[in-house]
Amino acid sequence: MTQHPPGDFPNRRWVLGALMAGAASPALARSSAPKRSIRPQPRPGDKPTISSNAEKAAEIIAAAGLTGKTGFLVADAQTGEVLEAHRHLLAMPPASVTKTVTTLYGLETLGTDFRFKTQVLATGPIVNGRLEGDLYLVGGGDPTLDSDALADMARQLKEAGLREITGRCLVHAEALPYQRAIDPSQPEYLAYNPSLSGLNLNYNRVFFQWRRHKKDVTVTMDARAVRFRPQVTTASMRVVDHSSQIFTLVTGPKTDSWTISRGALSRKGGRWLPVRRPEFYAAEVFQTISRSFGIVLPAFERATTLPASATVIAQWQSRKLDEMLRYMLKFSTNLTAECVGLTATKARGGNPRNLRASAQHMSAWLKQATDARHARFVDHSGLEEGNRISARDMVQVLLKQGWDGHLHRLMKKIKLHDSKGRPLRNSRISVHAKTGTLNFVSALAGYADGPGSRKLAFAIFSADIPRRAAIPKERRARPKGARGWNRRAKKMQQKLIEHWIREYRA
Repeated sequence: MTQHPPGDFPNRRWVLGALMAGAASPALARSSAPKRSIRPQPRPGDKPTISSNAEKAAEIIAAAGLTGKTGFLVADAQTGEVLEAHRHLLAMPPASVTKTVTTLYGLETLGTDFRFKTQVLATGPIVNGRLEGDLYLVGGGDPTLDSDALADMARQLKEAGLREITGRCLVHAEALPYQRAIDPSQPEYLAYNPSLSGLNLNYNRVFFQWRRHKKDVTVTMDARAVRFRPQVTTASMRVVDHSSQIFTLVTGPKTDSWTISRGALSRKGGRWLPVRRPEFYAAEVFQTISRSFGIVLPAFERATTLPASATVIAQWQSRKLDEMLRYMLKFSTNLTAECVGLTATKARGGNPRNLRASAQHMSAWLKQATDARHARFVDHSGLEEGNRISARDMVQVLLKQGWDGHLHRLMKKIKLHDSKGRPLRNSRISVHAKTGTLNFVSALAGYADGPGSRKLAFAIFSADIPRRAAIPKERRARPKGARGWNRRAKKMQQKLIEHWIREYRA
């Protein structure tokens, strides 16, 4: 599952209990919730009438040569009529298609206009440039906060006249429960598997850059965004000789200490690495950037509670939730999905201690909202392989939203390709969907139509679970055979969609 660098983010911002009736913030949900509810309507039956055209689909699946199993269901997106199905009740790993469910969970609970907030609080007045009290940097769970946003908050402090403080600097990250990694079974160095907390920065990634000069290697670690790229000490890198591993990591109370094997380094380069102490990473960056605005702050300490009385002296707000989710679906950012899911669970009255507990709330919500019988989630992003949903249940979600609902509007347009892998420029088939990819797992779910065809809702899940389970942890970044398997799965998905567009006319 990939995440993209800063330049991919539009407008210079990179993207980079049981269910409780009566959510915790019903006023918010009512004021800005989606116009179209996903409450149950007549659903497609579990025993669809399969046309003879399904023989062609079976040929397409067989020709793909995939090991493992494939299940799909395609229905008329406007009438709900099931057109074809194959192993549609088989619960399969949805990978990042999970984010589609998380999108609805967040929108239904929080509303389209919801924004995450990050604040700076003061416990005393500012007198002659000096804060007579403590300063708190308070996270609100924003997954999109970056170094440039912290700079905007530091500028607000300068405009308020602040130059120094008499008390302490504290960082509060209790809005969401701390998770050291989204999926602990993944290799330590994968940037798309970061930590998360109530205060996140730069998608909880640090940029590692190196340059070799003969036998010497110069390394830097920075918190780069578009305008600011302060160097950090909360994450450090040491080059070592003769290491059996490319990367190693030791995490302390406030720091991450990395090593990298010298033999793995080219002449120069850079890559993102995950941050495991996100609140102290954010606090150090804020301290450094504030210094550039003439504000001297002491080192931050951790706070588990907030003061009874304090004044907001700086604040940053995220984009509206629907816009944030559009970019999440486009770039498949795992941190965004997890933070939105956890925040929605808390708004519904839950008090999740971890991702798995929050995902159980989402599973219960989905069953109530769509009668999903074969859905079980262990996170909100789909990164963990323990997530399961059937093609039938996934199409249920798509049908409850409908062709004119939020999902179709927020999903990215999927490009079709020719036999040589080149984008088809003149294709008249329109596909808006969410992809999902893990090693030996490939998923696609969404909407499609073409000239003269019906408007379709579909879900296709393929997985070789035993083959995936056999991959050693240290090889999960790029195991043998996975790339070719996933490439064949994507070609099969396109051929199925083209087949459905040809066969099912309006």
